[in-house]
Amino acid sequence: MEKVCGLDVHKDSVFACILDEQGKRILEKRYGTLTPDLTALREALIERGCGSVAMESTSIYWMPVWHVLESDFSLKLVNPYFIKQLPGRKSDVKDAQWIAECLQKDLIKGSFVPEGILQQMRQLSRQCRRITKSRVRLEQQMDNQLQRCNIRFSNYVSNQGNNVSLRKVIEALITGERDPSRLVRPVHGRTKNKHGHQVIAASLEGVINPTDIEMLKGCMEQIDLLEKQQAACLNHLEELAEEYFAREISLLCTIPGIQPYSAMCILSEIGNDMSVFGKASHLVGWAGLRPRNDESAGKIQSRKTLHGNKYLREILIQVSWSASRSKKTFLGKKYAHLSKRMKSQKALLAITRKILVVIFNVLRTEQPFDVNRNLQAVMPD
Repeated sequence: MEKVCGLDVHKDSVFACILDEQGKRILEKRYGTLTPDLTALREALIERGCGSVAMESTSIYWMPVWHVLESDFSLKLVNPYFIKQLPGRKSDVKDAQWIAECLQKDLIKGSFVPEGILQQMRQLSRQCRRITKSRVRLEQQMDNQLQRCNIRFSNYVSNQGNNVSLRKVIEALITGERDPSRLVRPVHGRTKNKHGHQVIAASLEGVINPTDIEMLKGCMEQIDLLEKQQAACLNHLEELAEEYFAREISLLCTIPGIQPYSAMCILSEIGNDMSVFGKASHLVGWAGLRPRNDESAGKIQSRKTLHGNKYLREILIQVSWSASRSKKTFLGKKYAHLSKRMKSQKALLAITRKILVVIFNVLRTEQPFDVNRNLQAVMPD
């Protein structure tokens, strides 16, 4: 056995415990999380000849520690769910010692941590989704402001967020236009033909005060800023994907329901090397799409899925919705079959799991998706 170190990482401190070849403690010390403190931790580990280091995946606090140590040690990032300490023996020092003991006796497996470009792509793809959520929140706030003024035009459009007519109406209101007969002019003809010109004009007549205009103006300015930030973020993501993973993106786009943007998001979360997961079932479990096996005394306690990569699940669910709506693909036919004997949400989750297995096989074999070749790998439930 080699000398190992367990790290209990917190926001403001890192507790380190080093064990020698016989499992005896040779260092127990608390370090800060500033860069000089982490550098001192690295030097202490090098001085004592430590070869492997394990740490819990505590929020984002493990990331700077990982970046400082990754060039000199064999690192393992461990899910805290799998190394819970015994009740009544809980302290930061004991946690670090327990992590070190589990590492030395090879009782834990490291989680997947992407490197280099994939880390950058992951940050960009997640930022795009965060910006989208912020935009939706502002669009809802803007719609509430219009409803407060008794302007009900949003009741007659299908997409409030990206509706061009609604944006033009709000811009006209901000510039001072109040006449419904003029506000109705930028509205798309299909909307006026569907609901009637008089109805649309009546929905644009309301009671507006200067404060309402300031609120709408503030929301529009924030939305414009977020759109610029999202466009820049997406352009950077596309540049990295095109430069380093063009072939993988094209392979993923052969799978039903996957478009270039979703392919980039999926690749940024799972990477292009499937050997780190071993089998498709391991990837499915890591993503949190595999039902748990919780049985006691012959009774099934729970079949709920475990927690996994929520960002990956989110994009895969969207892909599954797209694939399930097509009746020509085997995934659409499978969803129609499953939805007859189970709830639609469960059927969709089953399709999501099958799509992830297809993604694993496409990236592992580096071959485009072929329904005849990949069908056997995804059909069993």
